[in-house]
Amino acid sequence: MPERSRHAQAVYDALVERVEALGVDLVDVIFSKEGSASFLRILIDKDGGVSLDDCTAVNHLVDPIIDHELKLTNHDYLEVQSPGLERPLKTDRELTRYQGSTIEISLYEAIDNCKKFSGKLGPFTDSEITLIRADASTQLFLRDKVAKIKRIVVFE
Repeated sequence: MPERSRHAQAVYDALVERVEALGVDLVDVIFSKEGSASFLRILIDKDGGVSLDDCTAVNHLVDPIIDHELKLTNHDYLEVQSPGLERPLKTDRELTRYQGSTIEISLYEAIDNCKKFSGKLGPFTDSEITLIRADASTQLFLRDKVAKIKRIVVFE
C-alpha cells in the first residue's frame, strides 16, 4: 500500500506517541493543496469514533509541536479530523479494529480482469489479507499487490 510522503512521515513520527497518550489513534498525516490553500491534516480515530472534544484535544496538543518543535511553515491550515466512515484502512491496528467489516480491496494489477473486490475483512498477516465473500468463500491477497483497502459502510 502507498506510503506517506517524507514530510508527512516526519510529522507522524513526531506526533504518534503523544497523540496516542490522549487515547486516540493517529491514523495519518496528510499535506494537501486545495486551490491556493495548503492544508496539514491530522487524521485520528478510536473505538466508537472520535468526537469534537477528541479533535480539539489533539489540536491543542499538536499545534505547538507543529509550530515550535517541528517549525513547519509550509501549510496555511491545520485540521484535526476523523478519517471518515468510508476511508482507506492503512495500519494493522485499523485492520484489527474493522475486522469483519465490509471492505473493498483495490489491486495494482487486475486478477481475471478485475482490480476491485469487496466482502468482509477476514484474518490478515504481514503478507496477506483475507476477503470473505457473501457466499462465505475466501480469497487471499498478497499485501504488496494491494493498492488500497477501503472500508465500506452498508446500511441494512
